[in-house]
Parts: sequence; C-alpha cells; structure tokens
Amino acid sequence: MSQLRVEKLQELIKQEIGKMLLTDLKDPRIGFVTVTHVEVTGDLREAKVYVSIMGSEEQVKNSWQGLQSSLGFIRREIGQRIRLRFTPTIEFALDTSLDYSEHIQKLLLQVERDGKSTTESD
Repeated sequence: MSQLRVEKLQELIKQEIGKMLLTDLKDPRIGFVTVTHVEVTGDLREAKVYVSIMGSEEQVKNSWQGLQSSLGFIRREIGQRIRLRFTPTIEFALDTSLDYSEHIQKLLLQVERDGKSTTESD
C-alpha cells in the first residue's frame, strides 16, 4: 500500500474520531479526550488511535471505560464516513506524552525558580 495513502487515511481517521468525540458520543463517562495520533497498518486492516485524557485518575478511568465501550459505534461510523473496502479494526491506546511534557515543564520552572533565588542571594 502506498505510504501517502496510509498517511492520508491516518489523518482522516484522526479528524473523524475527533468530530465523533465532540458531537456524536453521548456517553457521560467520556470527559476531555483528545485524539493525538493514529497509526494504520500497511494493509489498512487495523488502526491504533492514541488518545490523551485530561482529568483526575477517576475521570481518566471513566473516560477510558467509555471509550472502550464505544469502539463498535466508532468503527461503524468510520465505515460509513470513509469509503473503504474494509473498515479497519479500531484500538485505543493511551498517549501519555502530554503528561510527560507537563512534568518536564514543571521541572524547568522549578530549575528557573531555584536559579533566580540563588542569584538574588549572591
């Protein structure tokens, strides 16, 4: 399969699932969820959707359960919205890169604060 076609399909799936999360999914457990990346296999049979979930531990857990229970609906909607011979199997994966970047940002701010307090005391 052409790599360009795979990349276009990945972006299209990302956009469509993002729209579904905003407007179509009615599950109250699903909170602030963002689709960060989609990986589709070369044969277009499987799609791994990376999502970032913001909130407390309990909110993340509830949102994750809501997403897992909506997999069938999402796959059916992708099949209707994107005309393909085979609708890919959808799998969600938790993207923790935003949490990691937030942690790094806090560390950098702490180093900056520590550096300022050291120079002020000199």
